[in-house]
Amino acid sequence: MVRDYLIIGAGPAGLQLAALLEREGRDYAVLERGSGPGTFFTRFPRHRQLISINKVNTGYTDPERDLRMDWNSLLTDDPALRFTRYSERYFPAADDMVRYLGDFARRTGAHVEYGVRAASVSRDDDGFTVRDGTGRTWRARRLVVATGLSLPHLPDIPGIEEAERYTDFDTDPASFTGRRVLVLGKGNSAFETADALMEKAAVIHVAGPHSLKLAWQTHFVGHLRAVNNNFLDSYQLKSQNAVLDGTVERIERRADGGYRVEFRYTRTTERLRELHYDRVVVCTGFRFDASPFEAGCRPALAVDGRFPAQTSAYESVDVPGLYFAGTLTQQRGFKRSTNGFIHGFRYGVRALHRILGARHHATPWPARTLPAAPEAVADALVERVNRSSGLWQQFGFLGDVVTVHDDHALYQEEVPVDHVTDGGLGPAPHRFVVDLEYGPDHDHVDPFDVTVPRVSENDPEHAI
Repeated sequence: MVRDYLIIGAGPAGLQLAALLEREGRDYAVLERGSGPGTFFTRFPRHRQLISINKVNTGYTDPERDLRMDWNSLLTDDPALRFTRYSERYFPAADDMVRYLGDFARRTGAHVEYGVRAASVSRDDDGFTVRDGTGRTWRARRLVVATGLSLPHLPDIPGIEEAERYTDFDTDPASFTGRRVLVLGKGNSAFETADALMEKAAVIHVAGPHSLKLAWQTHFVGHLRAVNNNFLDSYQLKSQNAVLDGTVERIERRADGGYRVEFRYTRTTERLRELHYDRVVVCTGFRFDASPFEAGCRPALAVDGRFPAQTSAYESVDVPGLYFAGTLTQQRGFKRSTNGFIHGFRYGVRALHRILGARHHATPWPARTLPAAPEAVADALVERVNRSSGLWQQFGFLGDVVTVHDDHALYQEEVPVDHVTDGGLGPAPHRFVVDLEYGPDHDHVDPFDVTVPRVSENDPEHAI
């Protein structure tokens, strides 16, 4: 049996796409290696607190507008499947996400095969073949990979294999009592770990080669979040912790079980220094696992080999019919968009569903007809800008498209901007794209500095 679609992974993205395909009556199946949906969230984050906002009390009664402050719900018309019904905590527990995804899969009728590990993926003229660990096969014309970043990303450092890893280290703070600890990495997993150890460890150093970036300034939620940055107080207020700027050149295990670390500083006169620690924990992120793909269909990679390279239609740049969904799509707009997070990629998955419908099922991108009059178009745009959650969450990445003809205009919502410019909607004599953006160099401005001019107030003529 050759299906239209196979989806690998029953996490948030795989379930979101499955729900949309199920609603349309498409021929598909989801393959999930775990015993239930959302396997990633049964282990991560390691300290079990999500950093995705769950604002229950918004003061509004509009479900669409509420999604601006709900970073966990998937897109559905079922009010029972709002994540705000599963937790009232602003930063909820990871176990609540597991419970939510299980209910989402059941209530939407998603066709998921559990306990199926995609051991190999091959491709021929008829499509893709996925073989599991028992030798059983599944075939489909198109394959959508929604596995997330499933492997640790380890820097090329001699001796790094001697260190502990974020994926499996003992998170009990008591085991770090009185210890000198080095945490490698400057992302949220690194600071999540450091923050959890502050009460027990004697000294904690968080190290990495790049400048520390704060989400409140860059507006990229993958940069360091305030919920994880208590550690910075302990550094800048001189409490035996520090952020080290530089690169680890070598890690060696000492005979007493401790570590000798060669560290090359970025900004000091003593460039190379030997440091000693009792524990070293590597928290340097994750990467895509391309190993199941056979040579004939292994996708090209990007961003230091961590992500599959994709077109503006979420398709592999070199394997036709191979698509990606979820956090894997952050390769598009890397560290600028919200594609790596549920509150961003839920809209990206819906866009992928619409792209697949247009390409393979003669279903054009949904559009509503407006009078070809400036007032009608302006009213539609203002209403969307004031209410849309998709434009709000996927700023600079998704846009509403207005195509103007002689006697009418077509209004299409939440199209990837690059997909429009790449011709994904076809030719048109007059087409306009409206999105929400912070503007150039916004991340160079201190948002709390009252002396910084605001364009909307100080230069209104150039505010639009």
